[in-house]
Amino acid sequence: MTLRNPQGNSIPRYQLNVFSRRPRTADVRGDYRMAAATDRQAPDERRTLWIVLLLNVAIAAGFFAAGLFADSSALIANGVDNLSDTAVYALSLIALSHGQTWKRRAATASGVMLLIFAGGILIDVGRRYIQGSEPIGPTMMVMSAVAGVVNYICLRLLQRLKQKDVNLRAATTFSFNDFISNGGILIAGVLVFWLGSNWPDLLVGLATALIAIKGGIEILRDARAETKNDEGRTS
Repeated sequence: MTLRNPQGNSIPRYQLNVFSRRPRTADVRGDYRMAAATDRQAPDERRTLWIVLLLNVAIAAGFFAAGLFADSSALIANGVDNLSDTAVYALSLIALSHGQTWKRRAATASGVMLLIFAGGILIDVGRRYIQGSEPIGPTMMVMSAVAGVVNYICLRLLQRLKQKDVNLRAATTFSFNDFISNGGILIAGVLVFWLGSNWPDLLVGLATALIAIKGGIEILRDARAETKNDEGRTS
């Protein structure tokens, strides 16, 4: 029997077949391979985050001990930084077993924590500027060199992960900021030892706070962009 449209014309066969077409095998296989790759990557992400978290706990403890001993704002600032990073990596681990909405919330919390940390560093720098301090240059140099190696390892581990979501991109931003800050402390330690002044230490503490503010804003923007993209796909 030939089907006809309201105008009395016969409907071409290709228009009839279009409604009964099944999904292409390649598309189904592609979706399956993508899902399988994501499942295989999850253990790698979890193992990497655990390694990075434990390394940051150790470095934060070292920064606090060295900062108190050397009376250094820059060292204490980076200790607080690494401690906040530890909390962020813990949130990232929890987010791995939750959906995208929870991951965006964890990334947003990470950005807010980084901004709070930056505010605390600014207060400490101001206090040391008013009250004075006598940082020890050699201690700053040694601690920054050790921390630089550890933070570089953390950064490389995170960069090896593929298909990073907003939460893992936030973790990578934290490690990159830490690595840059370590270089600043090394330079400040040299200047403190050479000039016998505390202003290089205070300057690096201030720079660390500014880097943290920049990183926190970038993380919040990234999380907001992810939210808008998801809303656009669902609407």
